[in-house]
Amino acid sequence: MKNIIKIAFRNLYRQKRRSFLTMGIVAFGVLAVLLFSATAGSFKNIIIGEITDSMLGHIQIHKKGFIGALDNLPLDKSLNSKQLKLIEKTLNEIPEIEGYSYRILFGAMVSNYLESTSAKFSAIVPAKEDVVVPLLKDRLIKGKFLKKGEVLLPELITKGFDAKIGDDIVLVATNNDGSVNGQPFKISGIMETVMGPTGKYGYLHFDDAKSLLRMNKVQVSEIAIRLKNFDDLEKVYSILNEKLGGIKNEKGMPILEIHTWEELSPFYNIAKMIDLMALFIQVILIGIVLVSIMNVMIMAVYERTKEIGAISAMGTLPSKIRWMFLFEGLFLGVFGSIIGVVASSIAIFIVNISNITVAFGRNSNILLQPEISVSQIGMTAIIVILVAIVAVLEPAFKASKLEPIEALRHN
Repeated sequence: MKNIIKIAFRNLYRQKRRSFLTMGIVAFGVLAVLLFSATAGSFKNIIIGEITDSMLGHIQIHKKGFIGALDNLPLDKSLNSKQLKLIEKTLNEIPEIEGYSYRILFGAMVSNYLESTSAKFSAIVPAKEDVVVPLLKDRLIKGKFLKKGEVLLPELITKGFDAKIGDDIVLVATNNDGSVNGQPFKISGIMETVMGPTGKYGYLHFDDAKSLLRMNKVQVSEIAIRLKNFDDLEKVYSILNEKLGGIKNEKGMPILEIHTWEELSPFYNIAKMIDLMALFIQVILIGIVLVSIMNVMIMAVYERTKEIGAISAMGTLPSKIRWMFLFEGLFLGVFGSIIGVVASSIAIFIVNISNITVAFGRNSNILLQPEISVSQIGMTAIIVILVAIVAVLEPAFKASKLEPIEALRHN
């Protein structure tokens, strides 16, 4: 077998130009896959961080049916104090959770005493919200962040509404029993709009919302949760479903529903498309490797027909001939993969030091910092090598089946 390996290596060396061209094609395919996967993965992870850290949190808990009626923001589908105590006890027992925050979501009319417009608001506890969505303050276009008696208006409202920072306005809202109440506030800032179900909301203090909505008891529309490690998302989601998902009312219906950011943000569909594009690039790589190596091996069989006939006539077994060609394909795949991995590492390093940015929103630019894991590099290389071996199977079997006499007569 050692001699077969040496012969296979020498055969490739004899056709240096063709062998290097084939390895170059394989290397380019590996480079394309790893560079695209690293860059696209970096973009996807950054955007996910922007969405979860500036708006949604990682996981949210609601009363059953709230998300289905989110457009109407029903106050009757709020979590009561008894349910909140049970949820809080469960959350405090999970060490992977960094923090959680209560929110009240509601619709209101905004009036500056001359004109009115409708808007949606999220009532928050600023200190807790700062833990759950630390980038929320980065969405502040101008002004200052929230205090009691103040309100942050969404940018879309201010475009068609004569209001500026420091102005006095009145919020008019309908509470749970149908009565209407109004309360004055001062505009403290303007919030940037981002995509998502709560990306167009204004903000006010949790205590102010309780007063405006005349809540005698604590009622919460949603609980937003942040994890210490984003990779624990599925684990914590499963734990919460196990401990809270089975809680039912007297009619035997579930009381709570738990959602990850994936179920709440439209960007999740874009993230899946990015993954699909990465898979498509990998399929193209497989096609490139398959065709290029198969072409080289078929040509090798054709050009070396007399040589194959000679070694067959000398008593070389068909199995050894097959192994010779298989090793040639293996070497092309291995060396091409090594070159591709080195080239992609250099390319990723260049992208990182080039400080390439992508605009995201009005005030922020995303700095692309592509990274590739060792496992992804290894998986890509293994796929390439396996495809290289598959590509050489047909030429190898064809070569091993050549009759010595017919092969020696070949012109």
